Amino acid sequence: MRVVAAMSGGVDSAVAAARMIEAGHDVVGVHLALSQSAATLRESARGCCTIEDAGDARRVADRLGIPFYVWDMATRFQHDVVDDFIAEYRAGRTPNPCLRCNEKIKFAALLDKALALGFDVVATGHYAQIVEGPHGRELHRAVDHAKDQSYVLGVLDADQLARSFFPLGDTPKPQVREEAAARGFAVAKKPDSHDICFIPDGDTRAWLGSRLGDEPGDVVDATSGEVVGRHQGAHGYTVGQRRGLGLDRSRLDGQARYVTDVDTTRNVVTIGTADLLGVDVITGAHLRWVGPVPQGATRLGAQFRAHGEELPARVVVEGERVTVTLDERVRGIAPGQSVVLYDGTRVVGSATIETATHQTATLKTATLAARPGATGIAP
Repeated sequence: MRVVAAMSGGVDSAVAAARMIEAGHDVVGVHLALSQSAATLRESARGCCTIEDAGDARRVADRLGIPFYVWDMATRFQHDVVDDFIAEYRAGRTPNPCLRCNEKIKFAALLDKALALGFDVVATGHYAQIVEGPHGRELHRAVDHAKDQSYVLGVLDADQLARSFFPLGDTPKPQVREEAAARGFAVAKKPDSHDICFIPDGDTRAWLGSRLGDEPGDVVDATSGEVVGRHQGAHGYTVGQRRGLGLDRSRLDGQARYVTDVDTTRNVVTIGTADLLGVDVITGAHLRWVGPVPQGATRLGAQFRAHGEELPARVVVEGERVTVTLDERVRGIAPGQSVVLYDGTRVVGSATIETATHQTATLKTATLAARPGATGIAP
């Protein structure tokens, strides 16, 4: 097969490319230029897609003896990932840009261009496994659960999986580094990138503030409705956040406070004690399924963060919506995040979270809605 090996400049994509060559494929290395003003050097392990990364990828390709190209996708990345990230926070939601990048860039724009140029598949250094199942190719967790990236690949559909390879899914990360060193790759000890690649200093609130501006507003106590502080813009907060709330501690009872709601329309951030964060009923849209759509009430595992715990849940699909009811309440789940559903190690599908509440509130709202003349809105 003719293969485009997506080479980020890190150790994982380097070994993935080498393995595809050893498997007998015709491989070309491609580095994606995603930043419109790429920095010359990385800042420790933060960020990616810098000029330095492109150079590292080129040196690996030279050592492997394969052609190497840089494809400029900065404009597409800006529109589909960065602008989307800003718009989601402006709307009071909490997006995951890594999922959006996989959905819109690496397995859409990159794959489309590769196919248009006559290539058959794209190979990446993601830690996940593709298994041939009864309904076609299935996406499964990696052997190394600590590095598993099936969550951020949960947005891929069956057609995209049919054109994708993840050569590292069967190998623990330490062995991948050992293999890179044995092959003489200079990136063998290069630190992994983390955080949001287009916010290299990791200060998301400051980055958003520079683009959305300051808009001072109230911080309100969820129980009393009292104004207990001020903020510089609701867009800088996420559900579950504890630090940086700027509270007047003299007006509180000493208990820790967390963000329980972000209302960017009214520019209000609501805070409360930890017990108010628990949710167990999640609804989602923007559904992606790999294989048959679950029918009726189905027991599946649900994961809400890239390296979060898989939680047992009851899943019901109704048209273009899914309801995920967890066995126990969990904290910090917010609209805009993604839920990826698993059956064992297999990814069943994913959804973007629209609402997150708990059964008591859900039942109360339903009871009110059933009353004659009721609005269905809980007080």
